[in-house]
Amino acid sequence: MSMFKEVADIKTADMLDLPRPEAHFHTVVVKPTELQKEMVQELSERAKDVHDRKVDATVDNMLKITSDGRKIGLDQRLMNPLLPDDPGSKVNACMENIYSIWEQTGDKRLTQAVFCDFSTPNADGRFNVYDDIKSKLIAKGVPVDEIAFIHDANTETQKKELFAKVRQGKVRVLFGSTFKMGAGTNIQDRLVALHDLDCPWRPADLAQRAGRIVRQGNQNPGVDIFRYCTEGTFDSYLFQTIEKKQNFISQIMTSKSPVRSCDDVDEDALSYAEIKALCAGNPLIREKMELDIEVAKLRLLKGNFQSQQYRLQDDLLTNFPRRIEESKGFIECFKRDAERLETNTHKGEEGISPMTIGGKTYTDRSEAGAALLDACKSITTTTPEKIGSYRGFDMLISFDTINKAFNIIMKGSMTHTTTLGDDSSGNITRINNAFDRIPERLHSVEVQLQTLTGQMENARIELDKHFPFEKELADKSARLAVLDASLNMDGRPDERAGNEPVPVAAETAAKAAPPISAKEKPSILETLKINAEKSRQMFGGKAETQDKKKETVI
Repeated sequence: MSMFKEVADIKTADMLDLPRPEAHFHTVVVKPTELQKEMVQELSERAKDVHDRKVDATVDNMLKITSDGRKIGLDQRLMNPLLPDDPGSKVNACMENIYSIWEQTGDKRLTQAVFCDFSTPNADGRFNVYDDIKSKLIAKGVPVDEIAFIHDANTETQKKELFAKVRQGKVRVLFGSTFKMGAGTNIQDRLVALHDLDCPWRPADLAQRAGRIVRQGNQNPGVDIFRYCTEGTFDSYLFQTIEKKQNFISQIMTSKSPVRSCDDVDEDALSYAEIKALCAGNPLIREKMELDIEVAKLRLLKGNFQSQQYRLQDDLLTNFPRRIEESKGFIECFKRDAERLETNTHKGEEGISPMTIGGKTYTDRSEAGAALLDACKSITTTTPEKIGSYRGFDMLISFDTINKAFNIIMKGSMTHTTTLGDDSSGNITRINNAFDRIPERLHSVEVQLQTLTGQMENARIELDKHFPFEKELADKSARLAVLDASLNMDGRPDERAGNEPVPVAAETAAKAAPPISAKEKPSILETLKINAEKSRQMFGGKAETQDKKKETVI
């Protein structure tokens, strides 16, 4: 998640700290009618037929069942317009709230927004909740010209005119769907209440709805957001699903330090088991959903832990030994070069040791510098060419085509490189400065060796640790298995014996393997050594020689 934030610029409302009204949320829960209860129960039978493949997918499917479940929760007349209008339905509860607020805020001409993605206006005369609420508000005395549908504004110009009327208080109740009245809808000036008549699938849609009223430029210090739910229907599950999704999204889209990883679930239809449990009013469904999330998170953490353990194995067996031996070799080479430099330094009157270029030895600083520049003119390739020696080191010159400059390389046990300039005397100084950096480079490699040795010891300690949440994962996995068995989440039609699902024994599923303690956990290094021994036995001398090299490095 930290890497994600390196490429994503996240600005949340709490970071911007813009002046916005305080939102007061109200959840309006209404009781279902007996007909609604029976229709929800029938959804369970339909889901069972779909699950058992007794019905063709073109006739009935889980998405269609989910859609009907949402209709039942909104208003039973969406299933059949001849069904009675329940006075206690959430549509009527919403209508009463709209009228009450309209009446109380008439002096200030404050406005309201109503969101409903289902049962939008149509031209064929079919029942829809938009026209139903509008007709009831008109019957109570709300002027027709103060009620509007976003669907009536078909062009951008018409939308702008409609939004302007809402901001002026001429239109005081505006109905719309999330798609048509979400982003880009600026009607917040007088907006005092917002009504969510149904629940969308995505948290972003719910956030867009709230963003129409909890917005900079709203004249009201406080606003009300009403959310309507029919008890015992799909409404409760939909809001619960939105909550779970938003919990994950909030871990990323936050101004605080995010978690390392995050999963999200984007489902447009309920599963058979979820519908069955919901229709039966089973309280285990909520526990099962929470455990699903927690177990998935723990498994992800365990996967990351195991990946880290594998990387530590590679470091202990290959990377650290190789780099440690490499650093030791560099230290020996730098020490030999330092001794070589001390032995072959014989400075004359000009402050330089004898320098040999093209077979001729120079003791004069200016002449040696001029000879270096002349040697550069004879270079015809980018491959380093030897031109002489200085202070016990071979001198090679190469041309850097990228930087368009000549480099001089002093080669001993290690190479010491510097760039030549146009000043003949200054080039001698540059070469001497490169030699003077040998002690500094030696110290740097010695520090690196100490660091690698410490990292190797820390890696050994980390490799012996076990996953800290192993017991929690085992316990929750066992409980989840029991719930899955109880809710028949893993039940599948048995092809050998009709269409009855194969039962899953809860007792068997609950018997999860106990976590391995730190003492009982097998050593990974020991396991690798055993595998290496088997390899030597299988492949003979060649593999044995390679393994001995590795053991020497370690």
